[in-house]
Amino acid sequence: MHIGKSYRLPEFLLWTRRNMFWPLIVGTIATAFYQLLNLKWLAIPWTVVGLIGTATAFIVGFKNLQTYNRTWEARQIWGAAMSASRSWGIMSRDFFDSAEKSKEIIYRHFAWLTALRYQLREGRQWETTTKAHNREYKKFYSIPETEISLKEELAKYISNDELEYILTTKNRAGQLLSLQSKTIKELYDTGLIDDLKFSAMHEAVRDFFGHQGRSERIKNFPYPRQYAIINTIFVKLFCFLLPFGMLGEFDKLNEGISGFLFGKMVWLVIPFSVLISWIYTSLEQVGESTENPFEGGANDVPISQMSRIAEIDIREMLGETDLPPALQPKNNIIL
Repeated sequence: MHIGKSYRLPEFLLWTRRNMFWPLIVGTIATAFYQLLNLKWLAIPWTVVGLIGTATAFIVGFKNLQTYNRTWEARQIWGAAMSASRSWGIMSRDFFDSAEKSKEIIYRHFAWLTALRYQLREGRQWETTTKAHNREYKKFYSIPETEISLKEELAKYISNDELEYILTTKNRAGQLLSLQSKTIKELYDTGLIDDLKFSAMHEAVRDFFGHQGRSERIKNFPYPRQYAIINTIFVKLFCFLLPFGMLGEFDKLNEGISGFLFGKMVWLVIPFSVLISWIYTSLEQVGESTENPFEGGANDVPISQMSRIAEIDIREMLGETDLPPALQPKNNIIL
């Protein structure tokens, strides 16, 4: 997540510059053939290109709206999970008189947050972090889940026996919640909590399963591929046809021009077609970068930061003073 006022124009141009290369080549070839080789038939009616551009604008706008909704939903899910985590800390501290057991349950919850964010950072075939522009941009920020191993992180919160067991499972976050449920049952069986407290804590575990399930739904179900491909096809088709549609329009400008520029106005097709193509391709790229809010991109939901803040708050509730440091942004980007 970018926490500055906005991306600076040089940053954005660096990230999207590859979108300018092929429109520049197409525009240059089309203009050179039209002007130097006198292939006037290359000019196609602007109405055709305009209709394609209009359809493309609609489909790009639709995709960007839907991908934004995916990211906003992910942010709401994790905001709710953080609120529930703080409530869990209070319940675990106050529902029974066993400081050791309270700490065990709370730290296991930290392990759940850790395992879940590591699972959500795992790659998927449809994600875009492997694309050249995103790989290059990764040098401007850091992804905590790639810097420290899951085993090393979990070892801070759970016993060695639990750690060995959890690392052998597939859904580690889910298994940690299962251990929480077993512990709550033990507290109830030994009389440390009554029926109402048992019910409240079990309901909290169920809610955590719900937050995890909603996060996994966004992670494991991509933006529908049929909409993604038609968006890409429309944008590339429009950008390819754009200079051919502009040839005749810019050639007409020679009728009102005299002097040095007379007969040369058609060459303006190159910069203007590149500019308009860059706008459309950049809009597509922005929508694509918002599509998968847990993939480790610069525009992700900052689940690592949110988990760390919740951990600090809950550990302060326990009276601890040796707290982990808050995560700091790098180039105004924090995950």
